[in-house]
Amino acid sequence: MNKKDKKLRRQKSVRKKIKGTKVRPRLSVFRSNRLIYAQIIDDQKGETIIGVSEKGVGKDAKQKKEQAYALGVLLAKKALDKKIKKVVFDRGSYAYHGRVEALALGAREGGLEF
Repeated sequence: MNKKDKKLRRQKSVRKKIKGTKVRPRLSVFRSNRLIYAQIIDDQKGETIIGVSEKGVGKDAKQKKEQAYALGVLLAKKALDKKIKKVVFDRGSYAYHGRVEALALGAREGGLEF
């Protein structure tokens, strides 16, 4: 198994346990070397309700973890505007550590429950 196959295997094991509904959509995280992206997805309809990236957050924060935290707060604010309070957190194949953890903490501080 190569590196890509291992990543897809981890991602599938997380996703088979997590399903987003209209009442409780899925908060999905994608992390690249430069930026981090987050989406709130309704899996029953197969549509993205809200999508944000670090491009939308100002570069006030100097560290990537601080930017991820600010992104989580922004995502929570947009979700609360659309009356979404509870979500299921989908970290994909990433460990709950570093930027992924900071985004989750920011979303919780912003008012989302998961």
